Amino acid sequence: MSLKTLLPGSTSATGQQITLGVMGGGQLGRMFVQAAQAMGYFTAVLDPDTASPAGLLSHFHIQTAYGDEQGLAQLMQRCDAITTEFENVPAPALVTLGAHRPVAPSATAVAVAQDRLAEKAHFVACAPLSGVSPAPHAAIENAAQLAAVPADLLPGILKTARLGYDGKGQVRVATREALAAAWQQLGEVTCVLEKMLPLRAECSVLVARGADGQVVAFPVQKNTHHEGILALTEVYPGAVSAALAERATASTVAIAHHLHYVGVLCVEYFVVDDGQGGQDLIVNEMAPRPHNSGHYTQDACDVSQFQAQVRTLAGLPLTTPRQHSPAIMVNLLGELWFAPNAVRAQASEQPVSPPWAQLLALPGVHLHLYGKLSARPGRKMGHLNITAATVAEVRETAAQALTLLGLPALDA
Repeated sequence: MSLKTLLPGSTSATGQQITLGVMGGGQLGRMFVQAAQAMGYFTAVLDPDTASPAGLLSHFHIQTAYGDEQGLAQLMQRCDAITTEFENVPAPALVTLGAHRPVAPSATAVAVAQDRLAEKAHFVACAPLSGVSPAPHAAIENAAQLAAVPADLLPGILKTARLGYDGKGQVRVATREALAAAWQQLGEVTCVLEKMLPLRAECSVLVARGADGQVVAFPVQKNTHHEGILALTEVYPGAVSAALAERATASTVAIAHHLHYVGVLCVEYFVVDDGQGGQDLIVNEMAPRPHNSGHYTQDACDVSQFQAQVRTLAGLPLTTPRQHSPAIMVNLLGELWFAPNAVRAQASEQPVSPPWAQLLALPGVHLHLYGKLSARPGRKMGHLNITAATVAEVRETAAQALTLLGLPALDA
């Protein structure tokens, strides 16, 4: 069903307040709900967790599994348009919803992002338009394909084709023997082997595309990962070269157009050595939703990624986001509640909150916690957005914040 304009604060044909729905009740759903409510919309969340971060804030929380027919019927009854906060929502559920209500992004777009092989094929199809290709790779669906893997793809990274995120479902392999063992370790499911490249940096691009085909892009983000999970994002002049930023943005726009995408889309890239003393860009993966690396937009831009998500879903005009402050985003993972930091000298067996008072005493520090009731290692509990008038000031404040948290220092 096609999208139509849903004005903030208006009522539907049934007389109820215009309501925007979201599949998934995690932190991304929570921040979508906050943005939608700030603009005057009612919200509904479908998530099985009784204490889901988004469900705790929403007007309506439908507590069922994502494929539950009654739950989907309730969501359709409540909502005028529906989005998703993560790509592993069952695509058939989005098909069901899309037959009765506007859904953005579409089930087709989400299905591509759910399957690394389909995603790679999409990137390859876009390469003639964007000039940016994925890493050399091969599908491994059976023993014959495993045996036929070209030798020049090793060393590489073996990734499950489905249900991999934050470094899960990935194994580094250097030899054919290691590759065979890794495939067995992953359950001999369909995988993709990607050639390891001389990585220099990682970056990502957020775009918002409306149903009318209009696309706006956010500034390019430089990302640092630790053990497969995003640790921090830097967004300011010089964080990514202007030439690479232009190519990454053009590539992301092409990827969105080729999918006829509607919504907020994030595409991640590797910056690699080109073998001639320069740098090249490799497209890695996409997320059909707002992204962890885009959280800085809440405090450093005049339109956040979540406001853009609301606009695309409601059919409102898109304006080009303007970044008004250099920014650094720091991910707050659950281990911070247990590990020693600058205030707590020793690790604790019981969770202890990080030193919020000292952090908030720093200029330009904005704390965002997700309302999760318990901390555990690896769990995303919140983030810090740090803004300042200059690049030097934001880096200095970030360095102090990282020290207080006991986290690694910024790269030079």
